[in-house]
Amino acid sequence: MNEVTERAQGVSPDLAPAGVPPSPLLERPGAVAGEGADAAVAAHYGDPLREQRLLVEGLAAVDLSHRGVVTITGPDRLTWLHSITTQMLTGLAPRTSVETLVLSPKGHIEHDLHLVDDGETAWTTVEPGTAPALVSWLDSMRFMLRVEVRDVSGDYAVIGEPVRAETSAEEYLAWRDPWPMLVGDTAAYSAVTDPAGHPGSDRPWRELIVPRDQLDAALGDRPLAGMWAAEALRIAAWRPRLGFETDQRTIAHEVDWLRTAVHLHKGCYRGQETVARVHNLGRPPRRLVFLHLDGSGHILPERGAEVEAAGRVVGRLTSVALHHELGPIALAVIKRNTPLDAVCTTSGLSASQEEIVRG
Repeated sequence: MNEVTERAQGVSPDLAPAGVPPSPLLERPGAVAGEGADAAVAAHYGDPLREQRLLVEGLAAVDLSHRGVVTITGPDRLTWLHSITTQMLTGLAPRTSVETLVLSPKGHIEHDLHLVDDGETAWTTVEPGTAPALVSWLDSMRFMLRVEVRDVSGDYAVIGEPVRAETSAEEYLAWRDPWPMLVGDTAAYSAVTDPAGHPGSDRPWRELIVPRDQLDAALGDRPLAGMWAAEALRIAAWRPRLGFETDQRTIAHEVDWLRTAVHLHKGCYRGQETVARVHNLGRPPRRLVFLHLDGSGHILPERGAEVEAAGRVVGRLTSVALHHELGPIALAVIKRNTPLDAVCTTSGLSASQEEIVRG
């Protein structure tokens, strides 16, 4: 494993990313800084459950200014990205959002690219702290092609907002989350194949890319919601997040990420053999599940806590939150053969499974 791959896969949600400065919005009244990967922005502004409800109502925005922003310019940018990532990118129309993954040679997820092209530049937002590793790897893959890659995280910030529409030319450019649609020639590994019946259909989401010196202007007078609120709604939508639902051996099938980010019949890309082999011949060794946690206590279990069933460890918690309607909830990656009706426990709490990826 080379140095770039080690850095890309070594991003931990429990560690604050190096080189990501605190957001100026942490100076807003009531702001409480987050932890780990989200330490540079607010966890909440005093009332995380109310902030969730404001997001559900479409009224609030979320400070995502700790996310990295990478630009790719040059006439070969889309055909080049198409050849080295998992999604169909040739012929992508301006202001059309797409999600694509960078895989290791063995098919393990290394990067998740939230990409939108404006007709001249492909703008990509990535997880906090991962932009330098992504740029380094992309530069190593340029060869003689007419492309230029830049980490512009210092000049541009990201704002999350509960909107499903693409942006017009009169708006700031934004990446619209396609989750939970089936994008292109792909497959659903979820027990819920119809996007209309998927919990993610209730979570509209896009990421505005704005100059850092226009962050306040882009927010306007909208109330702010913190990462606790945004994460609770993401978890309830069964939406995987790089570095949370993934580790160094995660393949896309395990977390239902083929749904939005993998085209099954495009040209060769790194890791394609694993994608095709698992899709055609077998099932992934692990699966993502949604857990309803015992809410009788007052403390949520830690992310990374072991999940047990029938007295043995079957997996780990990957994301945990308190939802404004569902109460304590979590995502976990567990062994595929764990019975769906098995009573699970984690950190001494009982947890009932809801199937996401088929067993």
